[in-house]
Amino acid sequence: MTLFGRLAVVAIALLVAAQVVRNAAVRALADMRPAEAAAMWASHPQAELGVAMTAIGAAAHRGQSVGRAVFEQVDDAARKAPLAPEPYLVRGVQAQLAGDSELARRAFEAAQWRDPRSLPARYFLADHYLRAGEVKRGLTEFAALARMAPSGIASVTPYVASYARDPARWPQLRALFRSDPELAETTLAALAHDGANTAAILALADRPHRNARSPWLPVLLTTLVGEGQYQRARTIWADVAGVRQGSDQLLFDADFSDANPPAPFNWTLASSTIGLAERQGGGRLHVIYYGQEEGVLASQLLTLPEGRYALGMSVSGGGAGRASLRWALTCAAAPAPFATVSLDALARGPQMFDVPANCGAQRIELVGSSSDIPQQVDVTIGELSLRRPTAHG
Repeated sequence: MTLFGRLAVVAIALLVAAQVVRNAAVRALADMRPAEAAAMWASHPQAELGVAMTAIGAAAHRGQSVGRAVFEQVDDAARKAPLAPEPYLVRGVQAQLAGDSELARRAFEAAQWRDPRSLPARYFLADHYLRAGEVKRGLTEFAALARMAPSGIASVTPYVASYARDPARWPQLRALFRSDPELAETTLAALAHDGANTAAILALADRPHRNARSPWLPVLLTTLVGEGQYQRARTIWADVAGVRQGSDQLLFDADFSDANPPAPFNWTLASSTIGLAERQGGGRLHVIYYGQEEGVLASQLLTLPEGRYALGMSVSGGGAGRASLRWALTCAAAPAPFATVSLDALARGPQMFDVPANCGAQRIELVGSSSDIPQQVDVTIGELSLRRPTAHG
């Protein structure tokens, strides 16, 4: 072969290699950074699909219609890459919006046929089947999603959670959750991060997933409390955890005997560098405060109406060091307490405090205050009571 011929072969090989690298780079960028992929090779079908899908997602987020040019871009990519599933997903969604469920089904099935591992295709098919009442086929698709997703059930949960926000879908989801309890647990916990999902959670949580140990319960309680829905949170807590409390029982677990219902309406007890608080038999709380840093050793969220209250307890041990321990009462949304009561004062008898107006919930906290010379304090609290004082005290 002549020198020219050898140079031509080398040049062709380099061009092919460059094209392969460029093609791989575009494919790698198309999903995560479609604009960069388009800048590298605007007419590549993966780049076109990446840009188009981004535009469709952005329009949906803004509640706007998608321009015709975007769909033309999808059609162009489909002609160049007939095995790509995305164009069929787009067509399926278009058909759904147009009310043509049969065309939507065929489009989603075509997308799945082209890429059996496409999670969106599985999701849209599952959604279609469940909408159409084909529960078994819908559940099969969701089960496949759980197996195929990179993080298993955790990756599928957002799909199912979004589906759960529609009450019309609850009967199908109950069937799904009965067949897959782990998926039920993760979905309910995902829903619990938004108080607007409360009705869905309560409707979908069956007996095995509706008790004091349910993982979604503390998440939902934290969410509702954060939104200022204190009474609703407490009502759900009592109902789900099976708490039966009389109207005169203003503190829960005043005898420190029931660790089952979760916080914040039950005690949160410290086990940290601040100290240790632990339940003891005989209705007592054993507290060790290390004295090196200020912090909370025990706390509970209350929902007391405005008015006067009396806090009482017995205190043993601690000696002079217990002066570093006090109970603080703070409105849930406030930074500073409206009342503080020292353990020394309580050792002498019940102490009064007033809950102010516009204080929908209150934190009662046992707080340790450090001093220049750290001193460990070991005390035992018993006969804890919180009541409305009578006319005679």
